[in-house]
Amino acid sequence: MKELSSTQVRQMYLDFFKTKNHDVLKSAPLIPQDDPTLLWINSGVATMKKYFDGTVVPKNHRLTSSQKSIRTNDIENVGHTARHHTLFEMLGNFSVGDYFRKEAITWAWELLTSKEWFDMDPAKLYVTVYPEDKESKEVWMSVGVPEDHIFEVEDNFWDIGEGPCGPDSEIFYDRGQEFNNVAEDDPENYPGGENERYLEIWNIVFSEFNHKPDGTYESLPHKNIDTGMGLERVVSVFQHAKTNFETDLFMPIIEKTAELSANKEYGVNAEDDVSFKVIADHARAITFAIGDGALPSNEGRGYVIRRLIRRAELHGQKLGIDGAFIYKLVPVVGEIMKAAYPEVLEQAEFIQKVVKMEEDRFNNTLKDGMQLLDQVIAKAKEDKQTQIDGKTAFKLYDTYGFPLELTLEYAQDAGLGVNEEEFNAEMDAQKNRARNARSNEKSMGVQNGLLTDIKTPSEYVGYDRLDAEGQLKDIIVDNKLVDEVNEGQQAKMIFSVTPFYAEMGGQVADQGVIEDQNGEIVAEVEDVQHAPNGQNMHTVNVLKQMTKDQTYCLKVNKKRHAKLENNHTATHLLDQALRDVLGEHTHQAGSLVEPTYLRFDFTNLGSVTEEDLDKVEKIVNQKIWDALPVETVETDIESAKKMGAIALFSEKYGDIVRVVKIGDYSIEFCGGNHAKNTSELGLFKITSESGVGAGVRRIEAVTSKEAFEFMQQRSQLLDKVANQLKVAQVKDIPHKIDQTLSQVKELEQQKQTLEDKFASQQANDVFKNVEEINGKKLIASQVNVSGMNQLRQLADQWKSKQLSDVLVLGTTTDDGKVNLIVAMSDDAIKSGLKAGDLIKEIAPSIGGGGGGRPNLAQAGGKNPAGLQEAFAKAKKWLENK
Repeated sequence: MKELSSTQVRQMYLDFFKTKNHDVLKSAPLIPQDDPTLLWINSGVATMKKYFDGTVVPKNHRLTSSQKSIRTNDIENVGHTARHHTLFEMLGNFSVGDYFRKEAITWAWELLTSKEWFDMDPAKLYVTVYPEDKESKEVWMSVGVPEDHIFEVEDNFWDIGEGPCGPDSEIFYDRGQEFNNVAEDDPENYPGGENERYLEIWNIVFSEFNHKPDGTYESLPHKNIDTGMGLERVVSVFQHAKTNFETDLFMPIIEKTAELSANKEYGVNAEDDVSFKVIADHARAITFAIGDGALPSNEGRGYVIRRLIRRAELHGQKLGIDGAFIYKLVPVVGEIMKAAYPEVLEQAEFIQKVVKMEEDRFNNTLKDGMQLLDQVIAKAKEDKQTQIDGKTAFKLYDTYGFPLELTLEYAQDAGLGVNEEEFNAEMDAQKNRARNARSNEKSMGVQNGLLTDIKTPSEYVGYDRLDAEGQLKDIIVDNKLVDEVNEGQQAKMIFSVTPFYAEMGGQVADQGVIEDQNGEIVAEVEDVQHAPNGQNMHTVNVLKQMTKDQTYCLKVNKKRHAKLENNHTATHLLDQALRDVLGEHTHQAGSLVEPTYLRFDFTNLGSVTEEDLDKVEKIVNQKIWDALPVETVETDIESAKKMGAIALFSEKYGDIVRVVKIGDYSIEFCGGNHAKNTSELGLFKITSESGVGAGVRRIEAVTSKEAFEFMQQRSQLLDKVANQLKVAQVKDIPHKIDQTLSQVKELEQQKQTLEDKFASQQANDVFKNVEEINGKKLIASQVNVSGMNQLRQLADQWKSKQLSDVLVLGTTTDDGKVNLIVAMSDDAIKSGLKAGDLIKEIAPSIGGGGGGRPNLAQAGGKNPAGLQEAFAKAKKWLENK
C-alpha cells in the first residue's frame, strides 16, 4: 500500500473516476440549496437528489466528487471515539441511470488494489452484501474476492423512506490483530461487526427500487449507483493511524492547540486527548460552516455553530487556554485544506473575526452562567436540597453553554447532585421541537420516468424576442404523453422554440398566451419550469383543442416581462451596493424577482443600520440616473472570471456562461432577463429590511411605478399625520411629535401620582380588616388600583408597617383581567409558610396561574368573578396549616 497524504488520496480518487469518464463536481456549500429537509449537506448524495429522483438530468450521467458534509446528531460522541466527526469529506462516484453493479464493483476493486492507484493488499479487504443480492456477491467473486471474505448482512439495504433505495455493499480493511478490541469469540469480531480491527472504508449503494408512498417497492425506471468513502477514515489507513485524528487532516490543528495550551501535549493524558480532538474537529466544522455563509445565532444551523464554538472553548479551558483561541486555528485549517478549498484561506480574516466575536461573547456569557450556578447551588443548600433540578441544569446548558458534565462537576464540589433524568427530558423536548420545526417535505422524490425520458430539443429565444413560432413537440396530461388536448384541460407542453423564460435564479417564469395560425388564442401559459433534460416546460390552461406537431405562436406578456427585467437588474445593482457599503464579506444568499417587487437575501453579521440602508438606496438610484448600459456576453467560465464576474458559489455553471455587465459598476454570472439600460428602472426604493435566519438578512424593494406608488402612499400618510397634529408643513411633524410625547409623559406622571395617593388612601381602610386564622393574622381584600405595580406598592407599605402575617390583595383592570398578590412576613416564612405555595392554591379561582418567592408571589387571570373565591381559598389554606 502507498504512503499518501490526504490531499493525494482525495485527488487520486477523483482522478481515477475521471479516467472512467466521470465529471468531477466541485464540493457544494454546506448550506443546502432549495432543500428544506436538510439543515446541512450531510452526505455526498445529498447534492445529487435532483439527479437521482429525475428532477434534473445531468449532461454527464457519470459524476464524482469529494463533498464536505456536516452531521450533528451525535456531537457528544466527538472526541470520545476514534471516528466521530461533525465535519467530514465524503468521496463518491455516482451513476445516474448509466452503469450499475458490474462496473461499480469492478472499478472499486481496481482503485483499491491496482498498483497504479491505492495499491492495497487484496488479502486485507473484506466486503458485505445484502443476503438477497446474489448478483453482487457473484461480481465480487469474479473480480477476485475470495468467498470467505464476503459476508451477508441483513442491514445492507439503503432505504430512507419514499424515493430511490436498494441493497448496498460495504468494503472493510483489516488493520490487523493489534487493533482488535474484542475477544476472538465475540460475535462482533467480523467485518461489519462493532470492532476496531475491520474498518469500513467504502459503501456502494445499488439504487434500483422506488420506495412508493404506500410502502411498496417497484423497480426504478433508471437505476443509479451511489457510493461513499469517508476521506478521514481511508486516510487513517494510508497513514497507519490509530484513529482519524492522528492524520495530516487533524494533527496540525492539534499541534497548534498544544502550542496555545498550558504545557499540554497530545498523547500523554487520555482526558486531555479528548479535549484536543474536540477542538480539532470543531475548529474544522466552524471554519467551513462560516466560510459557506452560516453565522452563529440562537436557531438552526447558527445554533449548531454557536454550540460547537462553546464546546471547543470549554475544552480549551480544560487545557489551560485562557480567553479566545479558536480563531487562531482558522488559518491552520485553511492551510491543511487549501489544495481542495482555497476559498478558506481567502476568507480566513472574515471567519476569524466572526469566531473571535463569538468566543468573546461566550466568555462573557460564561461568567454570567457561573454567577447563576453559584446562586443555584447556594439556594439548593439553603432549601436543604440534595440536587440541582434538571430544568435549571438544562437552562445552564442551553442559554449559557454549560455542558452537563460541567454542572455535575461544580455541583459535586458543593456536595450536590443533578437531576439528570429531568435534564434528559428537557433535552429530548428540545430535539423534538427542532425536528418538528423542519419541513415535512419528502427528502427525495419518486422518479418520474416519463419526464426523464423526454429528450426533445427545445430552443429558448426570449433574450432576443418575446414572440416566436414553435412546433408543439410533447403534450403531457396526468403524467401521460398524448397527441392532443381539449378545451378546459391543463397540460404541460414542450415546444421546439419558445420565448417563455423558465423560472430560474430567483426570476419567476414568464406568462402569456399561445395562438394558432389564425391568430386565435388557444391557451394561457400559467407557469414555465425546466424539464429534467433542461427544456422549458410550459404549464398551460387550454382554451381550444391543441394537437401535437402543429405550429403555434407563443407570445409573452411584454408588460409583465419588462417589470421582471427591471427588478432583476435592480437586484444586481443592490448586490454590488451592499458590498460597497457593508464589505466584501457580504454575498447573496437567495433572491426572488417578481413583476411588482424584488426580494434579496444576503449574509451579514447583524442588522443593517438605517444610515447604511440609506447609502445603499442612494447608490442604486444614482446608478439608475447615470443611465448605465446593460450588456450581456456569452463566454467560457475562465474568461468570465478574468473579466471579474461574480459567481454564486452555490450555483453549477456549464462550459459556456452568460455574463451580465452593468456599465463599469457590476458584472455577474446570470442567465436571467435584464433591462437594456438602468434608466428603464426609473426609481428604486427599499420597503423593508429584516432577518430571516442565522446571519442572513432580507431586503425587499420596488422599482419604477411600484416605487412611485410606495413613495406617494408615504407622502399621503405624512400629509394625514400633519393634519391630525395640526401643523402647517410636513417638516414640522418631528417637532410637534416631540412636544406631544413630552406632554404625554407629564400627564402619565401626574396620573401615577394620583393613583399612588388613591392607593395609599385605600390602604388605610384595607389594612384595618385583620382576621386571625389558626394563630396567624391575615389581611385579604379587593382594592381599586391600576394594576400589579400598585399592588406591589401596597405590599411594600404592609411590610414596612408589619400589619399581619399574611397579605392577599386583588384588583381588576379596565380590560377585564385580574391581578393577585400574596406576601408573607418573616415570621410566617420561618413557620413554613410560602407566598408561592399560597398563590398556586388560589390563582385557579381567577382563571390563571402564578408563582414567586417565599416572601412575595403574584398571579394574573381572566376571571374577575373569582376574586372572592380566591380570598376564601386563602383562608381555608391558612386554616389547614
